[in-house]
Amino acid sequence: MSRRLASARLTGDANAWLGDDRLFTPLGYEPGYDYPLLVWLPDPANGRFDLGRAMQRVSLRNFLAVEPVLGEDDATAEDREDAVWRSIDRVCDRASVNPSRIYLVGQGAGGTEAFRIACRHPQAFGGVVSLGGPFPLEEGLFSRLFDVRRLPMLLCCHRDAAPAVARHTDQTLRLFHAAGAMLAMRIYPGSNPLSKAVLADVNRWLMDEVCGTSTPVAASCGHE
Repeated sequence: MSRRLASARLTGDANAWLGDDRLFTPLGYEPGYDYPLLVWLPDPANGRFDLGRAMQRVSLRNFLAVEPVLGEDDATAEDREDAVWRSIDRVCDRASVNPSRIYLVGQGAGGTEAFRIACRHPQAFGGVVSLGGPFPLEEGLFSRLFDVRRLPMLLCCHRDAAPAVARHTDQTLRLFHAAGAMLAMRIYPGSNPLSKAVLADVNRWLMDEVCGTSTPVAASCGHE
C-alpha cells in the first residue's frame, strides 16, 4: 500500500469537525463496527509527525487514529491533556469507537506524556504504548494502584541506549514489579521508534489486547 493512499485517509469531511486535529480512518471503514481508537502523542522535538505513514506501518484496517494538534509551542501539560480529551470526544461523537478500546500511543516525550495521562485516568483507557519515552518515575503515578495494575502498558526500547537510560529502565521494571503492575517491554537493535518492525509489534500487541488473547505478565526486574 502506498504512502499516498495511507495519507489520503487523513483528508475529507473529518476536517470540518476535528479542527486542527488529524484523523486516520481505516480502509473499508464500517460505520456499524466499533473500532479501537489510537490517540497518538508525537515527540515535539522531532518535528512534523506523519500519522498516515505511522498507521500504514501499524495497520491500515484495524484502528481509527487521531493526533491531537495544539498549534502552540508553549503549551502546558494541562493544555496537552485537554487536547487529548477534546480529540477523543470529537472522534467518539462522529465515528464508531469502542469506548473500552481507546489506547494512548506516544513517541519520545509523547510516550512519557502517554504514561502520565493513562496512569492518572487508568479506567479511561484500554492501554498505553510508549515508543522510547521513559516512565516518569518521580511523579507518583501509582496513587490509583488498583486500577493501574489492570492497565496494559508497553514500553519499546533501544538496545544500545545510553547507560543512564538503561538504569532508568531498570528502575522502571523494579517499580512495576514491586507494585504488581503489568509492563511489557520490547528491545530493538535500531534507533528508529517508528520503524516497520517496531510498529508491526505494536499492532500485534494491541490486537492481542483488543481480542483478549494476551497473557498478562508482571514486570520482572531480572535480566535474561
